[in-house]
Amino acid sequence: MATAPLSAEPAAARLAASAPWDAEADDALVCLAVRDETHDVKTFVLAAKEPRRFAYAPGQFLTFAFEIGGETIHRCYTLSSAPTRPHALAITVKRVPGGPVSNWLHDTLKAGDTVRALGPMGEFSCFTHPAKKYLLLSGGSGITPMMAMARTFHDLGEARDVAFVHSARSPADIVFRGELETMARLDPAFRLHAVCETDAPGEVWAGPKGRLSLETLRETVPDFLEREVFVCGPAPYMAAVRAMLAEAGFDMARHHEESFDFGALPEAEKDAGEALDAEAAPALRTFRVEFAKTRRVLECPEDSTVLDAARKAGIRLPSSCAKGLCGTCKSKLTSGTVAMTHAGGIRQREIDAGMALLCCSKPTSDLVIER
Repeated sequence: MATAPLSAEPAAARLAASAPWDAEADDALVCLAVRDETHDVKTFVLAAKEPRRFAYAPGQFLTFAFEIGGETIHRCYTLSSAPTRPHALAITVKRVPGGPVSNWLHDTLKAGDTVRALGPMGEFSCFTHPAKKYLLLSGGSGITPMMAMARTFHDLGEARDVAFVHSARSPADIVFRGELETMARLDPAFRLHAVCETDAPGEVWAGPKGRLSLETLRETVPDFLEREVFVCGPAPYMAAVRAMLAEAGFDMARHHEESFDFGALPEAEKDAGEALDAEAAPALRTFRVEFAKTRRVLECPEDSTVLDAARKAGIRLPSSCAKGLCGTCKSKLTSGTVAMTHAGGIRQREIDAGMALLCCSKPTSDLVIER
């Protein structure tokens, strides 16, 4: 495990004097430590250059701008740390075969290195939906926001009834296993259940096997219909959970899910305005949009976002929330103007420098985009 060198100044004095972190003023974070969680998952502990206190809700995420191979790549990572420990942040990342960012993080980022981040952002949090009883359902690396919530409940010592059900490939792939088992041992109100598809070398799994099913859910958490449910994991996993809960008659108003599916279009944006009467609708202006690096060109109606028009033209662009929140689709406008309504995913100084979020930008002229 790599760890950054300690300052000669007493840690207690530095932390006591720390002010709140402001990403607008300084978006630089220093890597303090890199920790191996499993064979393909690492946790990166981050802090501000000067001691700062971080305020966020468990389940929120940061949008990072990584400099990789001479290119800036944006990615969203949910914080796995708890806001009850405010002087450092942590993200936990699974290595993805062929993934440019996850492999760079695993192979390159070390203690003492600096990265840039914006946030925290997001509404996927137990703080947003207070309840007496929770069910946290996670699959694979979707465990990170659930771990932030579990750690927060544990630190606060509140009498919260929390059932945590995690699905993993094998016992060796259960991220945070030791810490979760310790929390369950110390807190009778916290119940941990893991579902593994297969055994691990050297360990035959004694718990539920296969994939999470409604039968398994009923056996492990009999009162799940009474709980506030949070779900995070791969898209097929979350779709299966939604189907399970609906089949069981669960009140889906108490179902909350989070995912970062790059390139996916939120259902609410699909086929919008399809029923417009062609004769009644006013004529729409169409603008030319050119992507300078790839030399791709498309036509974008004035009522469409650039991201939506690009998808319809078969051009795949980095995106995540598609709501102007995460900053993943941030791009430089070489020329032209847009009407942009964002939700905090871009700073004013970036707008002044000609940057725009393509997911919430509609053209008001022809555009040239530095992509």
